[in-house]
Amino acid sequence: MGRMRNLAISFLFLTVLAPSAMAGDIPSARSDASSEVVSMRQLTQAEYRNSIADIFGSEVEVRGFLQPTIRIGGLLAAGTSVLSVTPVGFDFFTKLADSIATQVTGAKYRVKLPCAPKAPKEPDDACTAQVLSHYGRLLYRRPLTQDEITSAVNLSSGLAKSQNDFYAGLRFGLASLLQAPEFLFRMENAVPVGNKQFALDSYSRATRLSYLMWDSTPDAELLQAAERGDLNTAAGLEKQVDRLMSSPRLDVGMRAFFNDMLELDNFDTVSKDSILYPKWNSGIAASAKEETLRTVIDLALHTNGDMRDLMTTRKTFLNRSLAADYQLPFQFTGEWTPYEFAPDSGRSGVLTQASMLAMFSHPGRSSPTKRGVAVMDILLCEPTPTPPANVDFSVVNDTSGPLKTVRERLTAHATNSACASCHHHSDPIGLSLEGFDTIGQRRTTENGEPVDLSATIKGRHFVGAAGLGQFLHDDPKYTACLARKVYAYSRGVNSDDVPASAFKAGYQAFADSGFRMRSLLESIVLDNDYFSAPPPSPEATSSAPNVPAQ
Repeated sequence: MGRMRNLAISFLFLTVLAPSAMAGDIPSARSDASSEVVSMRQLTQAEYRNSIADIFGSEVEVRGFLQPTIRIGGLLAAGTSVLSVTPVGFDFFTKLADSIATQVTGAKYRVKLPCAPKAPKEPDDACTAQVLSHYGRLLYRRPLTQDEITSAVNLSSGLAKSQNDFYAGLRFGLASLLQAPEFLFRMENAVPVGNKQFALDSYSRATRLSYLMWDSTPDAELLQAAERGDLNTAAGLEKQVDRLMSSPRLDVGMRAFFNDMLELDNFDTVSKDSILYPKWNSGIAASAKEETLRTVIDLALHTNGDMRDLMTTRKTFLNRSLAADYQLPFQFTGEWTPYEFAPDSGRSGVLTQASMLAMFSHPGRSSPTKRGVAVMDILLCEPTPTPPANVDFSVVNDTSGPLKTVRERLTAHATNSACASCHHHSDPIGLSLEGFDTIGQRRTTENGEPVDLSATIKGRHFVGAAGLGQFLHDDPKYTACLARKVYAYSRGVNSDDVPASAFKAGYQAFADSGFRMRSLLESIVLDNDYFSAPPPSPEATSSAPNVPAQ
């Protein structure tokens, strides 16, 4: 095992990992003779797991977790383009690859392999090549080159001979593919398409489409379409996009997008004061996150609704534990049930669901500022500057003083000129949501004082969550932000750097459709410029970085 581990780590380094996603830092890794890598994106946790399940079967276990990704421009997807894998991360990839390869080549799974060796205790290069070519094509999302096949077969053959075990050698060869950058990273290759113009090659197009639509690796039909060059034609591309979008697996892809856009991954670390809120538990937290995803997917895909209604709808899905958090008398079973809050419930869209209210609050109390900042950043693409390090928050945090409500404390805090501009920017949004506490339960008083839900934004006065929901529903910045983030998510770029011109056609089709999500997706990926790419850098090099000390 030690020899396998060290050789595998060397293999991983020698096939080259870049420290950044800038074209000048990326070594050449070609899918055909004329293509060059122009971007690299590390697989996310979900993408890795979904890919393994689709390639080897759902019975193969992924025993561990990938290192976390940083959020850039409001999206984790953009962080996957910033390639920084530590030596510990390399070691983890090696162990994970060996674990999967061990399962796939084990006695239970062997019947699924494309071939069997002539003798199980001897090398069989022909069978090894057949197995590694089959799985390599799925793992690399393109056919392996002859050199890649020969290298992997030689590694397998050497170990099979020394161990007197064909499957021990095959395990090593398969593990080398599982920990290669070509699998761990989505490498996008550009090819020349005109005078100094470049576009993604067909396999890169297939990969981008599949991970956007299904959150997983391209299936056999999509890879075959790429191999035939169908994705380079308007008709062939449209046929595959229609197929991907008509599949129920689109739910998986869009859940991944909205989980990222709404920052629901942060909900996994939300904690509440157990003394003040003893009923809050991990079960309610998981249910709250699921409620939001079910609500969004139902509106976006199942009913093909107007995405602006996400800010105003009272329709949702609840189970028993979540109904208890909402203090509903309705008798729910343990299963998810469609439910519509009453008009006088104060609920209005996903912002008044427990997930968003709890995620952007303190453990023991609500936070109009956190809620307002979240809305501005997530839904309007207007991030709030980070406060100076020397800001005094004592007035805001003094809940036992003479200022009983958070509105009073924030008003006093905002008299500081250094704080006023940011708070005037975000606090009105959050104050309109003060009818809900830190776990999303409705309230009318705070410390015995009536809660004031009035707010004025851009000269428009409204009251409460329903007023805020309608304000956001009518604000074109919300739909433009949604389109911007879909585009940025699909390409793995910072949404702050995406010009409106990049998704202009997609947004127009989105608006013309009545803001239907399916129209937005289709129009973005079918746009003539969607697969355009920057020219490869002439400074690209195949030299390997220094290998960390083991």
